[in-house]
Amino acid sequence: MSIEQRLQTLGITLPPVAVPAAAYVPFVRTGNQIFLSGHIAKKDGQVWVGKLGQNMTTDEGKQAARAVAIDLMGTLAVAAGGLDKVVRIVKVMSLVNSTPEFTEHHLVTNGCSELLGEVFGEKGVHARSAFGVAQIPLGACVEIELIAEVA
Repeated sequence: MSIEQRLQTLGITLPPVAVPAAAYVPFVRTGNQIFLSGHIAKKDGQVWVGKLGQNMTTDEGKQAARAVAIDLMGTLAVAAGGLDKVVRIVKVMSLVNSTPEFTEHHLVTNGCSELLGEVFGEKGVHARSAFGVAQIPLGACVEIELIAEVA
């Protein structure tokens, strides 16, 4: 099954590449690697604002991280010339806007990691870091960046 077929089966339509809100580009390709800039969580086209451990649950954060994964795949599709050209998702780095007491950053980030695994299969298994941070731009609850190897 192709990546496009998997996305259709999951009911996922990839969004267009977002226009950066600051002095950076959405992705950089060097050799056979693509580095995607951090993508913040969005819900209904708006920034998904919240702080884990204060006004968001782990499950809500996981849903937000899944939403970020969809946006990341939209950018990756453009950067790679199609998702079927992805050889491997190499690394995911997740920033979770959270209180100092919140300790489930890894479970929030699973929302992204699990979807990448569903879509890419073994190619979606990746190295990962998940951090709790005091704030993310625009008050977003989650920001994730990604590195991929492409053909």
